[in-house]
Amino acid sequence: MAVHDLPTRPSLVPQPSAPHDEGDERNPGTPLELDWVREVRVNTSAAERRAATLPKRRTVKKEWQAAWYLRAITCIDLTTLAGDDTPGRVRRLCAKARQPVRRDVLEALGADHLNIRVASVCVYHNLVATAREALAGSGIPVCAVSAGFPAGQNPFPQRLAEIRESVAAGAAEIDIVISRAHVLTGNWQALYDEVRAFREACGPAHLKTILATGELGTLRNVARASRVAMMAGADFIKTSTGKEKVNATLPVSLVMVRAIRDYRERTGFRVGFKPAGGISTARNAADWLALMKEELGDAWMRPALFRIGASSLLGDLERQLEHHATGRYSASFRHPIA
Repeated sequence: MAVHDLPTRPSLVPQPSAPHDEGDERNPGTPLELDWVREVRVNTSAAERRAATLPKRRTVKKEWQAAWYLRAITCIDLTTLAGDDTPGRVRRLCAKARQPVRRDVLEALGADHLNIRVASVCVYHNLVATAREALAGSGIPVCAVSAGFPAGQNPFPQRLAEIRESVAAGAAEIDIVISRAHVLTGNWQALYDEVRAFREACGPAHLKTILATGELGTLRNVARASRVAMMAGADFIKTSTGKEKVNATLPVSLVMVRAIRDYRERTGFRVGFKPAGGISTARNAADWLALMKEELGDAWMRPALFRIGASSLLGDLERQLEHHATGRYSASFRHPIA
């Protein structure tokens, strides 16, 4: 059984057909359509009500819950973005990425043959080479935050150069931050040109565009910025840097995934989604998986199109999986630190 065969309950809503299989052509972007951006309307109260129903309506239990938790692990961008990061910390993180759940727990679950691992390891530029060396032979890509992360206030040529240097150092994925001022002033052409330049600087590396939604003011701005980023060629749109006062929330995520759905219906191309910041429990992860399943379908419950940016989440997922296997909750120190 492969990871993508992990069971999930049948959806309660019809699933859209997929014009492109996973691994097919990346989103190439489209010319900027300002009319499509400006026509966006978001009913904030309705979005909040819909988001509030997800944790109540969609629940999974027993072996289904364990399967969802294993699936969530495969979608994690295991992250360390601290000022005191060291090569040693990154190597430990990469070791955890290779074996995110203790083997005895996987054996007890009957999942030891599934090759469970995280989707990527995300670090600052100066530690890309260290992570790449530590992950050699694993197939796990290195992701680098770039373009003046987290504020995006560096000079533009410097932001482009940072992306190119991260790719040259071995990063296969780049998480960039947009200039929030372009959104707040409605300068959609400037935002499009910026993200398009970042996409070109990434070359073969996949581009995840961080909108920093907690700093955009309104859900309408979030929806507009999402459309512009996708038209500019983003492979993923991402909620947050994890450094804002407000990070990933379900209402913001709902608006972004519906923008993804609109873009797919308009262009035929699929764009991924990455919530980040504040997702720290297994229950949180299940809520976001439920959002993806109900709004976009099963294809968006896999790492090709869904990531969770997290550092502490993995520890709780592993602890919950041990409880499922043994019936007992273990102390956190029983699990290697992620």
